[in-house]
Amino acid sequence: MSVTTVKRELLIRHLEAWAPAALHRGRRAIYLHGYADVDAGASAEAAVRVLADLPDLARGRELSMVAVGDDMTTITTRLGEVQQQAGAGAGLSVLAIAAPAEVALRAAGARNVPALGFLDAGSASEPPAVTTVQALSAGKPAEALLVLPPESSVAPYRDAGFPLLTAAELATGDEPGQVVVFVTGSGKSLEHFKEALWAVDEFAGVRLRDPGDPERHLIDISLQPHPGPLRREILAYLAGVGAATVSDLRTFALTETVYRAADANRVLHLMLEAGVITRDPDHGRLGGDVLITAS
Repeated sequence: MSVTTVKRELLIRHLEAWAPAALHRGRRAIYLHGYADVDAGASAEAAVRVLADLPDLARGRELSMVAVGDDMTTITTRLGEVQQQAGAGAGLSVLAIAAPAEVALRAAGARNVPALGFLDAGSASEPPAVTTVQALSAGKPAEALLVLPPESSVAPYRDAGFPLLTAAELATGDEPGQVVVFVTGSGKSLEHFKEALWAVDEFAGVRLRDPGDPERHLIDISLQPHPGPLRREILAYLAGVGAATVSDLRTFALTETVYRAADANRVLHLMLEAGVITRDPDHGRLGGDVLITAS
């Protein structure tokens, strides 16, 4: 399985969770599919098939998929054929627009409705524009799944209108890999993305690298990931702040590392057993208010 396939599987898993919730919240929702990737057509087709299968589309709900990219003629034809084959109801509209993503979002009426953006620039020379991500943030609620070229910085997207951000590098070897970034305003949605990230095919030949790990350790994709990088990052975090609650460390793992919040609990137990951290109080359940300090 290639990086391209892993990206597509991540998109499908997230769409399957996002779309029903978005249509349950409001009568209409917007999905923006933007790309500059050699496999753009396949990922767009996969998105159409997921959206066409939504039962709520038959109950008066409306969902608009807006595709923006380079080869609009080919994409328009392919998406129209897929939509017909999938038997999508009248509630799904699929539009391919030869315009900047910000313009396409305004044309689709994305303000104040649930909105999701998938912007794949993993094979491009430049990462997705911050202005596009900012335009997506006008949705209520809104979130975006971005793919950046290797060695791109995630820092510009921290001020793009979304309070929560996480990132992971998709790598097949020592060389830098494409960087997946997820931005949202929902902690629950962020947790779901992390679950999807660790649930893709663990035999894919693609591994994860935590952008915050100075040792650039490659981690096999698994429901029980190797704890080493998270252990190092928690110790570095504690060295900077002195002490932190378990809740703080769960949030740190969720937003600042490639790991899930639940992984922080697992690693903290291992670190306590090894004696590299201490806790206050020193007994009882490892609850969110327990204070953790490096030994």
